[in-house]
Amino acid sequence: MSISLIVPSTKKLTHEQKQSCPHSCMLKWRQDKLLVRRRNLDNHPCLTTLENDQRLTECLKRSPVKLVSLDYELGETQLKRWADACEQARKPVFLRVPSLRELPRKRRPLKWFIKRIIDVLAASFLLLVLSPILLLLAFLVRMSSPGPIFFKQWRIGKRGKFFRILKFRTMVVDAEKLHHQVMGDMPGLHKCKDDPRVTPLGRWLRKYSLDELPQLINVLRGELSLVGPRPWALYDAVRISPEGKRRLNARPGITGSWQVEARSTLLDLETINHWDLDYLRRWSVRQDLILLLRTIPKVLSGFGAY
Repeated sequence: MSISLIVPSTKKLTHEQKQSCPHSCMLKWRQDKLLVRRRNLDNHPCLTTLENDQRLTECLKRSPVKLVSLDYELGETQLKRWADACEQARKPVFLRVPSLRELPRKRRPLKWFIKRIIDVLAASFLLLVLSPILLLLAFLVRMSSPGPIFFKQWRIGKRGKFFRILKFRTMVVDAEKLHHQVMGDMPGLHKCKDDPRVTPLGRWLRKYSLDELPQLINVLRGELSLVGPRPWALYDAVRISPEGKRRLNARPGITGSWQVEARSTLLDLETINHWDLDYLRRWSVRQDLILLLRTIPKVLSGFGAY
């Protein structure tokens, strides 16, 4: 069954309105899943942004649907709004991604289970040992600039599932709203060496990857692994090729091949994806241990960090 979630009117939408309207979609029910696809709204307007978001959240709360699947062609703005609404409605939300047969959890389920056990034990140990440092960094972030201690951002995880990655805040408040203004039409991974949104303390935290320590909580939640592919942000995930999106089936990691070999010295999305797919094809517990050991000197030296 298909449903068009639109509001009739004779007024046409501007390009910006069509891109930002969370109701410019085709909805399909499949058992307990809601599949959301993009549709053309040349002759259909939508409610105001606030009304749309409120109505969408309320509809999801009342709906019996147990899972929401989003098509990446919806674009970054709509993906974020649907994800926000699903979070408020407590509905899990996934990005629709092509299948990947090379996943190690399918080829080596026992060893992959061991990898997960190592992740939980190591993350628990590190959080316990580093807790005084985490408290000190949290205090410094709070005192250095106004705003929350933690920065939370939507990332794409295992099987395309959306999750909030945790970091110590390194930018000014509402920096996300200025993202495209700063990055412009930058090709490849959206990273800027002289990003004006970054605070002085934030630059130091980023240089030694201290801002990423809260991601150990994501590891305990099962959203991240210690070692794995890069966790793509929405503005990067929507720009990679359909072939590259296969990699979004795997659980991402705090560190991995790209972080060890190149980091910010290589920003090409397809090359990074190629490295990640190669990692998954050749995966082993031994390889993960090697990458973890190689990460330590890279972090201490501030290699490629900004």
